[in-house]
Amino acid sequence: MNIKALIPNFFTMLNLFCGCVALVFVSNTEFELAFFFVSLGIFFDFFDGFFARKFNVAGPLGVQLDSLADMVTSGVVPGYVMYKMLLNSRLTSILEWLPFLGFIITLGACYRLAKFNIDTRQSDSFIGLPTPANALFFTSLPILPLVFHDNFHIIFSYNKWILLALTFLSAYVMNAEIPLFSLKIKNFSFAKYKLQIFFLAISVLMLIFLQIVAVPLIILLYVLLSVINNIVNKKASV
Repeated sequence: MNIKALIPNFFTMLNLFCGCVALVFVSNTEFELAFFFVSLGIFFDFFDGFFARKFNVAGPLGVQLDSLADMVTSGVVPGYVMYKMLLNSRLTSILEWLPFLGFIITLGACYRLAKFNIDTRQSDSFIGLPTPANALFFTSLPILPLVFHDNFHIIFSYNKWILLALTFLSAYVMNAEIPLFSLKIKNFSFAKYKLQIFFLAISVLMLIFLQIVAVPLIILLYVLLSVINNIVNKKASV
């Protein structure tokens, strides 16, 4: 038995385990712990691919396991978080079914993961927002009111229309034909990776000064910089 071949799948299983634990904490409205376990799962998700490439043991089984684990950690969990947030918003009796629309995030993530597995264009960069980034965005949202109190409590705990808009927007952005620049820096070259270095530097500063509040802002910055970069590159090629 090739032990090295089992290491990436072990990390994938840790990712799945973290997603299952996060679901339990979401059900108990312990959003901070849910966010922690989603982040930990995404951390393990990075290392399953890292070790698969390092040991040259990547295979179809690992690809399928990775998507199935991501479906829980980065698909079901953020959808459940949005369900809970909508459930806590001010709903009339006519709109009692509305919280279930939070699982549109889960549907969008499922479609994205299936597309990713058969899309050969996304080996070095992404087209559409990756599901882990989307999961970090949504699992961090219910924590913001704990930091900003009244202002964010009103926006994210009571305004169902903003929550629904974010839900539908996320399903679109995950599957839209929007190229996002790669975060992989294979060799240190400022000229070649200046955008990545700028983004990572800003992200670190935001995390230092804003802490948990920085998470959704970093995801938004990533998408915004990618769109601007696409426009600049398109104009340069004309």
